[in-house]
Amino acid sequence: MSKVVVQTDLPGLPVRRGKVRDVYDLGDCLLLVGTDRISAFDWVLPSAIPDKGRILTQLAAFWFRWLDVPHHLISTDIEAIRSYLPPGVDTAPLAGRVSLCKKAEVVPIECVVRGYLAGSGWKEYQESGTVCGIRLPSGLLESSRLPEPIFTPATKAVTGHDENISFDQMVDRVGRQTAELLRQRSLEIFQKGVQYALERGIIIADTKFEFGWCDGQLILIDEVLTPDSSRFWPADQYQPGRGQPSFDKQFVRDWLLSTSWDKNSPPPSLPEEVIQKTRQKYLEAYQRLTGQPLP
Repeated sequence: MSKVVVQTDLPGLPVRRGKVRDVYDLGDCLLLVGTDRISAFDWVLPSAIPDKGRILTQLAAFWFRWLDVPHHLISTDIEAIRSYLPPGVDTAPLAGRVSLCKKAEVVPIECVVRGYLAGSGWKEYQESGTVCGIRLPSGLLESSRLPEPIFTPATKAVTGHDENISFDQMVDRVGRQTAELLRQRSLEIFQKGVQYALERGIIIADTKFEFGWCDGQLILIDEVLTPDSSRFWPADQYQPGRGQPSFDKQFVRDWLLSTSWDKNSPPPSLPEEVIQKTRQKYLEAYQRLTGQPLP
């Protein structure tokens, strides 16, 4: 287990801090640093998950290579990246958790693909028989597999919740040609990832992708098919009609929901048991999918 990294500070480099990653502007490219921060219900929790940043960085890098689609990743090799950094920067805390990436003009849409009925989709279905306005067959249960995956775009919120929008609203925002390309690309990547993961005992119930334009080409950016951007369920425990055990941060959400926290004030610290179990879930997902130990 490596030392927990909650925040990084690279002198002289402009930085934007997201919920999980520190993003440094290197001029021609970006440096993404996966920290061990964890968020839930739009809050960054006061507790960190050891190795989480390394797991997410290495798993996303695996998928970028395996999926064989245009993407933003240049390198995760700290030695190759060192020459991009100011002299004297201590790279030891960065090892295994940095991604050197191409800059892209971000498409302001969260490209969500759902293959199973869960989360907010299940809640909406119970009320109206739809998910993000898409009519589904009657009689589906919680966690039911959908007849076919559905594409449910959302706006990218700087703070707070992303907002689900219809495909027509997406067309209004980005144009029909781009919207249709995003839908097609998202569904293709999802199907390819789902098939691979299922062979390794993991159901990818849903996920979100982000894309950007780089040199006139639409490329996959941000992260891809990680426990932070997806619902991962163990296939051998899958049973429709209930919530599923997971390899993602649903475990943390469930613990928070069991407390008296109101979601409007700073969240409580996680118990050590929850921290360690969450780390194990992330690590098991990584090892199942890649077949490799964490570098």
